[in-house]
Amino acid sequence: LLFTCYTKPLGHIFQHDQLLYHMYADDNQVYIAFRPGDSTQKAALSRLEQCLLEVRGWMRKNFLKLNDSKTKLMVFGTRSHLAKTNNIRLQVGDHSIEPSSSIKNLGVIYDPELNMESHVDHVCRIAYMHLRNIGSIRRYLTMDATKALVNAYVTSRLDYANALLYGIPRSSILKLQRVQNMAARIICLKRKSEHISPSLIKLHWLPVESRIIFKILLHTYKVLHNIAPAHLNTTVNRYEPGRTLRSSTEGLLQPQKSRLRLYGDRAFEVAAAKEWNIIPHTIRSATSLTSFRNQLRTYLFKKSFDL
Repeated sequence: LLFTCYTKPLGHIFQHDQLLYHMYADDNQVYIAFRPGDSTQKAALSRLEQCLLEVRGWMRKNFLKLNDSKTKLMVFGTRSHLAKTNNIRLQVGDHSIEPSSSIKNLGVIYDPELNMESHVDHVCRIAYMHLRNIGSIRRYLTMDATKALVNAYVTSRLDYANALLYGIPRSSILKLQRVQNMAARIICLKRKSEHISPSLIKLHWLPVESRIIFKILLHTYKVLHNIAPAHLNTTVNRYEPGRTLRSSTEGLLQPQKSRLRLYGDRAFEVAAAKEWNIIPHTIRSATSLTSFRNQLRTYLFKKSFDL
């Protein structure tokens, strides 16, 4: 907390240079948008380099050091846009930084096209390692002990930051689902040839895709009740028709439109309104977070398994 207060003036530098930014402890991220291949690309890089010079100067005055070698650059965009971004380099001190193919940020691995393939592959690789270790000692464990190990080492990884996986390709969702299926088989001592749905129902586990929707809706409820992080408070708006309609009291959200299906439809404000308006009014009108969580989990569970 003290370090965050100490480095707060960095935010003023970013704002002065009209750059978007996020700060988390000693991890600072700066964002700027540009059109690939035209003059705005060169201007954007110049603004970033100028900002970094100012940051370096501030740090020098305040007994801190900008680690040039650990500074990363990533260009996000569609495949066609990325193909037009040639000769992008960012000069940071004596280092010339080229765009990275992946960047790890707070435990999540991002890639230029935001399809999250690198992150999904990493999660699956680590999860399978733990499942193999748990499986090798399964005969010595009770079901409850096995479930506790799986929740600690596997399920927690499937759920971490999973709201970012909304709308990713179906093939990536299936990779994560196979991890969950293997975990259920280990806990319930089921063979690979046996159908997995009865085991998931017995464990009362939501499938991976439903867990992602659950997280989106949980954040939405928190935003609407002012218990979410401040930067999310302006992302959703309640539906207010121009005249009195029955839907006026349904607690709906204003649907948001996007231009790009692969990117815009995955934005929180778009996904939140879409998924929120689907769930029953009784769940939307829950009076407490605990009640909302329980009702939503039951609704998604029944919907997932056609119960």
